[in-house]
Amino acid sequence: MFDALSHRLNDVFRNLRGRGRITEDNVKDVMEEIRTALLEADVNLEVARAFCTSVHEKAIGAEVIRTLKPAEVMVKIVHDELVRLMGPVDPKIPFVSPGPTVLLMAGLQGSGKTTTCGKIAKMLLERAKRPLLVAADLKRPAAIDQLDVIGGQVGVPVYTERNHQNAIKVCRNAIQQARKTDRDVVILDTAGRLAIDDELMGELANVASTTNPHQVYLVLDAMTGQDAVHTAKVFNERLELDGVILTKFDSDTRGGAALSVKQVTGKPIKFIGVGEKMDAIEEFHPDRIAGRILGMGDIASLVEQAQKQYDAEEAAKLEAKMKTGTFSLDDFLVQLRSMKKMGSLKDLVKKIPGMGDMMDGAEVDDEEIARMEAVILSMTPKERENPKIIDTPRRRRIARGAGCDPSDVSQLVKQFEPMRNMMKAMSGRSLTQRLRMSTQFSKALAGGGLPKLKSSSSASRRSLSKKDKRKRRRKDRR
Repeated sequence: MFDALSHRLNDVFRNLRGRGRITEDNVKDVMEEIRTALLEADVNLEVARAFCTSVHEKAIGAEVIRTLKPAEVMVKIVHDELVRLMGPVDPKIPFVSPGPTVLLMAGLQGSGKTTTCGKIAKMLLERAKRPLLVAADLKRPAAIDQLDVIGGQVGVPVYTERNHQNAIKVCRNAIQQARKTDRDVVILDTAGRLAIDDELMGELANVASTTNPHQVYLVLDAMTGQDAVHTAKVFNERLELDGVILTKFDSDTRGGAALSVKQVTGKPIKFIGVGEKMDAIEEFHPDRIAGRILGMGDIASLVEQAQKQYDAEEAAKLEAKMKTGTFSLDDFLVQLRSMKKMGSLKDLVKKIPGMGDMMDGAEVDDEEIARMEAVILSMTPKERENPKIIDTPRRRRIARGAGCDPSDVSQLVKQFEPMRNMMKAMSGRSLTQRLRMSTQFSKALAGGGLPKLKSSSSASRRSLSKKDKRKRRRKDRR
């Protein structure tokens, strides 16, 4: 989300490097550039002005340590102000006892409200809670069916009353049903509209006054920019929100809503949607987001994502293989699949400290993991255990099975040996040391050091001339 803003700010700090100290003139020039960067990122005008004023005052009054450079001082000041701008935030949901805890989800149509209800339910299920989803959106066609499908995907029951047109009664009956069935959290998926109107706000206000929800969350689409901030302001005036959930955080939007909503509404962002899958939701931590914006990485979120895929038994087996240098392509395949579950490769690499600049301009294709997976799956168990036995005939057979060129198979096998050596060197190291060493592998992947497998088809093979085919056969024999 913050790529453009991150690049602009890093350019600003890069220009500060080499200067002996921070002066008022330096700060004035820097603040003009930062203000421009914030406005280009669609940050609210008043928020941008207040932010720059605060940074300017702190920078002028900062006592620069001799060992630090002006750029480092400015990064620290801007980081702290970004954290203040978006926080403080407590992303924990306050549960009540005896239950159930009632969560009311509001939002406009198209904001991802119903999907977010499913994501929250799955997250609570993983935290040993027993949620109940309630289909209280009785206006939108197929809204009940959509929530039914989502509930089935995440394994959470859905309370529906298809013959009712009174959302207040449905919500009240759902809470009673939750008490009878020992459900400790009720998630109300309320109606939305294409735009804010009196009927919508009146219905939501009536549902809220009847059910007395313990938390009211507004789901906003990050791609709507300052419109999302305006929507949050209006909803808060009528509903008294407890927090905001920002969806499509993984999109190419400029990020102004994330930086503006807390200052404009006084209500913090609690959660962010970072993908389409049901587990693609994260707690919002201002310090981590500020670190991402300034290219500092986000180790905490990276570790949390890794822990979700962590299997102690598998990790012990892998550690033993790493120590003895017997790490095979089968083990590599397991790691590739774990990496896929953690999300976009580009986003993962950016969370490693220091990788922001390395990623600048680099193209990371997430499909490369799928293509490498196809090559490995085309091998026999013996070939995966010992890739050195892969000769020309085997290479051709593997390439046909994976839909790629034999040279791509050779490249993957060639890259595997140094990676296995790196795995051996990483065994027994701390997490921080492993991450530092893994940046070498990530940089190679980002820079094209690993094979760029080309998809091929029988039609493209037939289109080759006889001369080209002879050249390819000679290349394969070599």
